[in-house]
Amino acid sequence: MTAEGKAVDGKAVDGKAAVTAGAEPGTGRSLSPSRAGDFLTCPLLYRFRVIDRLPEPPSPAAARGTLVHAVLEHLFDEPAAGRTPEVARSLLAPEWDRLAAQEPELAGLFESDAERATWLDEAAGMLDSYFRLEDPRRLEPAHRELSVRTVLASGLQLRGYIDRLDVAPSGDIRIVDYKTGTAPPEAFEARALFQMKFYALVLWRAEGRVPRLLQLMYLGSGEIVRYEPDESDLLATERKIEALWQAIERARESGDWRPRPGRICDWCAHKAICPAFGGTPPPLPEPDLPAPVGDADLAAATPAAGPQAAT
Repeated sequence: MTAEGKAVDGKAVDGKAAVTAGAEPGTGRSLSPSRAGDFLTCPLLYRFRVIDRLPEPPSPAAARGTLVHAVLEHLFDEPAAGRTPEVARSLLAPEWDRLAAQEPELAGLFESDAERATWLDEAAGMLDSYFRLEDPRRLEPAHRELSVRTVLASGLQLRGYIDRLDVAPSGDIRIVDYKTGTAPPEAFEARALFQMKFYALVLWRAEGRVPRLLQLMYLGSGEIVRYEPDESDLLATERKIEALWQAIERARESGDWRPRPGRICDWCAHKAICPAFGGTPPPLPEPDLPAPVGDADLAAATPAAGPQAAT
């Protein structure tokens, strides 16, 4: 397996569609990369999404990310020779119809058929960008939308969904994540890689193997960010996640969920109730309610930092 995306075999990680290690569904001490990113971005945002569970209206950018992810997932259902740009484009309309049937509120995103057609053209452009980055006819992913989870020594359960997992004949593992936004400036690259290191940590703790390559594919700008982790990287990530969870628990115990204003606030669905902008958050739920697990890794549906950060 190379950074250029040479063919890998269809070997599964232990033959499972979900990689787990010591995980017990339903535990309250649980964290996903998306929710960890929320707390790092803004503790109050984490509270709104995880503690209050406030609804958020769909957005065209988030829906486009979900659609493109779905098309790229199902593209690999096609025989290798059929994984072409034309076939990928042909999947857009039926995948959109399926998503809209599952979530009827998505239909309200567009005021006209022409507006919807323009939006679909933008999604098609993302797919064209993907084909400029790699040739899916030469790939046989081991897994797509792989559910992974593990429990750390502290008892904290880590969960997530990996867009694509490639396994080479040598056993080397590549984690691939699609982003429909643009690649971040170099100064912010470490933040973008945190999600990937999170996944790598889960796989390492669950399977005992450090992934060889982490690959972020930014379809909005046609760029790939690659990183080769080692055990020291993942141990540092583990320490960061444990410290982050301790901060989350302190905030939960104290009720002190402070906003962290920044440029992403212009895209936040909860700006009107944020005290940083003169709003008033709703009362906190009763403290004896079960702690939410934050299981769903909603990166594809919930952009954390505005349109350019949509996955």
